[in-house]
Amino acid sequence: MTRKLAAILVADVVGYSRLAGADEDRILARLRTLRSDLVDPTIAVHNGRVVKRTGDGSLIEFRSVVDAVRCAIEVQTAMVERNIGVSPEHRIEFRVGIHLGDVVEESDGDLMGDGVNIAARLEGIAKPGAICLSEDAYRQVKARLDLAVTDLGQIQLKNIAEPMQVYSLQVGPLSNTARQVQPAMKMPPATAVSDKPSIAVLAFNNMSGDAEQEYFSDGISEDIITDLSKLSELHVIARNSSFVYKNVTASVPEMARALGVRYVLEGSVRKAGNRVRVTAQLIDASNGGHIWASRFDRELTDIFAVQDELTQEIVAALKLNLTHGDQDRLVQGRAVDIGAYELLLRGREQASAHTRTGNIAARSLAADALAIDPDYAAAQALISFTHVLDYINAWSNDPEASLRIGLDLAQQAVEMAEEQPNGHFALGMACMWNRELDRARAEVLQGLTLSPNSADLLMLMAHIQIFSGDPTGALETLNESMRLDPHHPEVLFQFLADAHFSLGEYEQAIAAIEQRLQQNAQSETAYALLASCYGHLGRPEESRQAWEKALQINPNFSVERRRRVLPFRNPEDFSRRVEGLRKAGLVVPDTGQS
Repeated sequence: MTRKLAAILVADVVGYSRLAGADEDRILARLRTLRSDLVDPTIAVHNGRVVKRTGDGSLIEFRSVVDAVRCAIEVQTAMVERNIGVSPEHRIEFRVGIHLGDVVEESDGDLMGDGVNIAARLEGIAKPGAICLSEDAYRQVKARLDLAVTDLGQIQLKNIAEPMQVYSLQVGPLSNTARQVQPAMKMPPATAVSDKPSIAVLAFNNMSGDAEQEYFSDGISEDIITDLSKLSELHVIARNSSFVYKNVTASVPEMARALGVRYVLEGSVRKAGNRVRVTAQLIDASNGGHIWASRFDRELTDIFAVQDELTQEIVAALKLNLTHGDQDRLVQGRAVDIGAYELLLRGREQASAHTRTGNIAARSLAADALAIDPDYAAAQALISFTHVLDYINAWSNDPEASLRIGLDLAQQAVEMAEEQPNGHFALGMACMWNRELDRARAEVLQGLTLSPNSADLLMLMAHIQIFSGDPTGALETLNESMRLDPHHPEVLFQFLADAHFSLGEYEQAIAAIEQRLQQNAQSETAYALLASCYGHLGRPEESRQAWEKALQINPNFSVERRRRVLPFRNPEDFSRRVEGLRKAGLVVPDTGQS
C-alpha cells in the first residue's frame, strides 16, 4: 500500500434503478455506448485513470484537479446536448463529486481512504447534471478556470466527521460552458505578429456524426500543420496552441491576436464509409475577409492527395516565394496504406495523454500500423517514443532495456525516411536520454532543417542545451518555442525553471515553478526543484514544505534515480540541486524505487 495526494472524481447515473427497471437492456446498451464514445475518451484526454466501476458508478483518479474539472465539464456539457429532445424520464444524467485529498493505493491499483469517501459523498449531494467540489478542490481551480460556481456553504456529509465547505457547478449549454472553462477564453495579451506570413490552423470540425471519429479530423488538422511547418517562409502556430480553441466560442480576430498571426485556417472533415469530404477556408484576421475556400470530395484513400492539394492552395493564396528546399520538403513521401494511417492517428491521440495506459495503447496501435505497412517510418518513430517514455517514467520492468529499444527503433525510423522530421525528433530524444548529447543535438538540428516551425523540436533542443551546460542558450530557444506555441504545455515552465536554476537565478526559477504548479499541482519534480531553490536562498522552512509536498505526491521519489537518469554532461549541475536540499537541513532519502 502507498499513501498519496490525488484528485478524485466520483460519478454515477441519476435514477439508474428507475431507468433499468423500465428497460434494463436498453439502458445498459446506452451506457456502454456513452462510455466508449464519450466518457472514456474524455478521461484519457484529461490524463485520468479509471480506478473501478460499480454498475452505473465510476471512481476516477486524475493528476490534477484542473484535469478532473475539465473532464467533468466536457462530459456534462456533451450530455446536455445528447439529451436535447429526449423526454426527462428517459434521459441519462450524471452527478459528479470531485475532491483533492489523501488516498491509499492498494497493490492492485484500487484507491481507498477519506479522499475517496469525501468525493463519493459530494457526488451524492450533487444535482443532476451538476458537479460538486470540496473546498480543497475548488481552491485549486478557482484561479485557473473562470467558473460560474455556487457556494453551498458548510454541509455535513454522511459519515464525515466535520462539516465541509462545498461548491456546485451547474453545466449549461456548450456555448456558455466552453466560454467559462476553456483557458483560451482568458485571452492572453496580444502576441506580436511575425515579420513572416503567419498562420494558425484550427482543429477541423468533426462532421461525421460519430464522436469516435474525432481522432480523424484532429489528425487531418495536425498533418496540415506539420506540412505547413516545413516552410521556412511561414510562421506556423503549433497544434498545442491552435487546438486550445476547439469547441470554444471566440472570434477569429480574437484568436489571431492571442496567437500572433494574421491568417487563420478553419475547416471540417466528414468521413463516411470509403468517402471523405474536407472543407477549408483561409481567413485574413486583419479584416475578416475570406482569402480562399475549397471543398474536396474524394475516396478515403485519396486523403493524402487532399492534404497535399490543400497545402499547395494555401501557399498559392498567400503568394509565398518558396525556396528550393521548401518545395522539396512539400513533396509527399511514399504512399501509405490508409488503414495504417488511421491506426497511427489513433496511436498519436493515445500518446498525447502522457499516461502509462495511453503509452501502452499508442504502442499497440502503432505496431498494428507497422504490421500493415512495415516501412511506415512515422509508426516506427511513435513506437520508439513510447519506449523512451517508459524509461523516463520507469513504466517498464526494465527501463534500461526500454531505452535501448527506443534508440534502435528511432535509428530505424530515420533510415526508413530521412526526410521525415518525426524520426529525427524520436532519435534526438532517445540520444539525449542515452547521454549522447552531441548526437542528440545534431538530430534535432536536422529535424529543424526539415521543419523550421516545430515547437516540439525547439523544446527538445532547449532540454538538450540545459543538460549540455548551456542554460542561456536554452532560454533563447524556449522563447522561440513560445512564439510558435503561445499556449505552451505546462512542462515548458519546468524547462524555464531548470535553465534559471542552472544560472543560479533562484528567484526566477521559483516564479517559473509556481506557474507550472498553477497548471499541474501534482508535479513532484517541480516541488523537488522548488525545495532546492528555497534552500539556496536560505529559506529552510519553505524548502521543507516543498520537499514534503514532493514526497506526498510520490512517496517513492528518489534523488538517486534522478541522478542516474538525468543526462547532465557536468555532474555538478545535478549536485547543485541536491546541495540546495542539504542547505535547508533536509535529509534526502534515496529509495531507488522511482
